[in-house]
Amino acid sequence: MTTAQHPPRRILIVGAGLAGASAAAALREQGFDGDVTLFGQESHDPYELPPLSKGVLLGERDEPDWVREAGYYGEHGIALRRDTTVTALRPADHVIVDADGVEHGYDRLLLATGSRPRTLPGFDGPGVHMLRTLDNALALREKLTDGARVVIVGAGWIGCEVASAARAHGAHVTMVDPVPLPLRNVLGDQVGSVFRDLHADHGVTLRLGVRARGTRPDGRAVLLEDGSELPADVVVVGAGAVPRTELAEAAGLDLAAGGIAVDAALRTSAPDVYAAGDVAAHDHPRHEGRVRVEHWSNAKDQGTHVAGNLLGGHDAYGADPYFFSDQYDLGCEYRGLADPAHDELVLRGDPDSREFLAFWLRDGRVTAALNVNLWDHGDALTALVGTRARVSARQLAEADLNTLTTAGAADRR
Repeated sequence: MTTAQHPPRRILIVGAGLAGASAAAALREQGFDGDVTLFGQESHDPYELPPLSKGVLLGERDEPDWVREAGYYGEHGIALRRDTTVTALRPADHVIVDADGVEHGYDRLLLATGSRPRTLPGFDGPGVHMLRTLDNALALREKLTDGARVVIVGAGWIGCEVASAARAHGAHVTMVDPVPLPLRNVLGDQVGSVFRDLHADHGVTLRLGVRARGTRPDGRAVLLEDGSELPADVVVVGAGAVPRTELAEAAGLDLAAGGIAVDAALRTSAPDVYAAGDVAAHDHPRHEGRVRVEHWSNAKDQGTHVAGNLLGGHDAYGADPYFFSDQYDLGCEYRGLADPAHDELVLRGDPDSREFLAFWLRDGRVTAALNVNLWDHGDALTALVGTRARVSARQLAEADLNTLTTAGAADRR
């Protein structure tokens, strides 16, 4: 994974989401005065995704958070190519090709192509919605009416947040997932049970541990593998996302962990080509194996970080994953990267009260932390995860957290 030594004059960015737009802005903020072109498939300016399943879907707002204010790109000499699909990459020639057959040369290239919603067999009929874009969110919101029968396939973060928004609009909601608990793969059984009870308490019918096999041809029901049917006016598929790696794969770039393989500095296997955001399978300096994260902060922070490397730097990206979720009256933040099937779970506070902290320990070190409806410990949790503090379960449950962060920093030294 190498990069030419000459200073770049033309930098192209494929993908006008949060990662790509953050990189373009950071290039200008770092003083780059060459050509910057940002290619995006949507007609909108670049925007952030979290408000789509929160404020937009709830009807509290009609717009997302824009990455930059209106007019920013033109004012800063960034060529924003909306409604443009890049169809080919020729690394040997330092060229990309758009859908009109036009070739664009580059000195450095950033692939920030993001992800698309995962499709499921049998869910391609009428009334099926997915949530990835602003237009998706606005179209779905129109259907979340009082009394509407909404079936959500998938009990991950998107499924849970859509369920919360749908109930706020007075819809009748059923959530289906073959996994027996919401968010089990991320949070494990005990914390996943908190989210199961949260949705049940807010009137969501949970059909967990059973797989959906598609919709009826008229789209008016979801068919389950146990033979039952769930009447539906609206069907939402929230089954995760698939990284958009087709461009990189066709160009012969190395892939790994479902994404584009990049080194610690976010360089791909092709000279002068980098990747950031959802699509980057990152050789993280502080995590085992490759890390690929599909969350807002990772896209923003990697996009900002990679700008310096596009300009000739070699700095490793070492930030820990972070994400947040709002569901009904529950808000939470997650830092780090746990393996809930094997890491030790430590709870501080009472999960039944929905005000608690959760920690995951591996070999006596903190791998991840979750705060639920408690907002005074963010810095301490970031430090505990960031330093991989060596602590005991009892200390996490009872000791002053700020004291533990100091000890963890000393231990790292």
